[in-house]
Amino acid sequence: MSLTARIPALLRERTFRRYWTGQTVSLVGDQISLMALPLAAVLVLGADAAQMGWLKTLELLPALLLNLPFGAWADRRANRRRIMIATDLGRAALLVTLPVAYALDVLTLGQLYVVALGVGSLSVLFEVCNSTVFATLVPTERFVQANSLVNGSRSMAWLAGPSIGGVLVQVLTAPLALLADAVTYLVSAGYLAKIRPVEPAPAPVAKGHFTEGMRWVVREPSMRALFASAGTVQFFNYMFHTLFVLYATKDLGLSAGLLGLVLGTGAVGGLIGAAVSGAVVRRIGIGGSLVAGYIGFTLPLVLIPAADGPLPLVVGVLFAAEFLSCAGVMIVDVAAGSFQMALIPETMRARVMGAFRTLNHGFRPIGALVGGVLGTAIGVRPTLWVATVGAVFAVLWLLPSPLPRMRELPTREREQATATP
Repeated sequence: MSLTARIPALLRERTFRRYWTGQTVSLVGDQISLMALPLAAVLVLGADAAQMGWLKTLELLPALLLNLPFGAWADRRANRRRIMIATDLGRAALLVTLPVAYALDVLTLGQLYVVALGVGSLSVLFEVCNSTVFATLVPTERFVQANSLVNGSRSMAWLAGPSIGGVLVQVLTAPLALLADAVTYLVSAGYLAKIRPVEPAPAPVAKGHFTEGMRWVVREPSMRALFASAGTVQFFNYMFHTLFVLYATKDLGLSAGLLGLVLGTGAVGGLIGAAVSGAVVRRIGIGGSLVAGYIGFTLPLVLIPAADGPLPLVVGVLFAAEFLSCAGVMIVDVAAGSFQMALIPETMRARVMGAFRTLNHGFRPIGALVGGVLGTAIGVRPTLWVATVGAVFAVLWLLPSPLPRMRELPTREREQATATP
């Protein structure tokens, strides 16, 4: 078999390859910021648990407030790709202000808060448009393969990004490391400028347009179950994420470079999870993959607050937790993303995804805020116990729903039926 024949069919198509390449580069940059922004707060500005909670809350608050209006607005636009390019350029510009302020010795927590809020808002707009652009590039029968490739890129980003971010923070300091993420947004914008997807016509403005996506999510049983499970995970997982950097660096004594290595090595599990997700879906079905993925995602994280003892043992426990959890979350993301893309009517895609992300991602800032408050009140490690154990119970929402019994993606006929009021 030739080398070309080994390349996935979608990556041999120039348009999808350009889209995928831009997303891959941008995802690496996102992981650098995931390390550099909180480290800038902790190491440069001396942020405490409560301030870290506010930083993460402001980064995630747009998901609660803006997904619904942005989704309704995007469905009425003829060219979502151009909107995505504009958001990439805007995010790059915001991030550049941080190293400039640091170089001038005027960087403050207030500026970090403003940039986190601005980048979070533009990211929401990017994602509600992205769901429509993605669906125009990929036929339904290739949704699992396409989502495996995109999530494989996310795993590669988890593998490379934290390690690169940790090294950049140690060599350049955290604020200057954010320049790398700004560059990746420019690369993403450049690749998006090179594709010309045939996007669906703008949805007509009618009574109930703003809330139609929300009503569709609440009315569809499988989407309700996905929302409940995902929302539970998001709430507890962002309690965890808000305090994890603080816990790893202050309580466990990991350096920025070692923390990046832990996260990057753990992401190998995500890469494997993305690679095998298609086979898992074929073997146990789309619903079984969701159940197995949720258990595999959440249960290993309980090891993290249990980590104790000599540094090599602690690092080994963190490696195992990250490896297994990243493998599980990739299976969830591929299965859930493919299911949603197949189920949601084309003319409502941005509104439904905006509504789902409002309901789902809206739990993130709440979890982040609760994490900061609890971390201050009862301590960082006890809060991580609450967060990791609570997330395990998210799978219970799926069990009574139709999802565990589903083996195949929804058909076009079902999609049309669910779109009918």
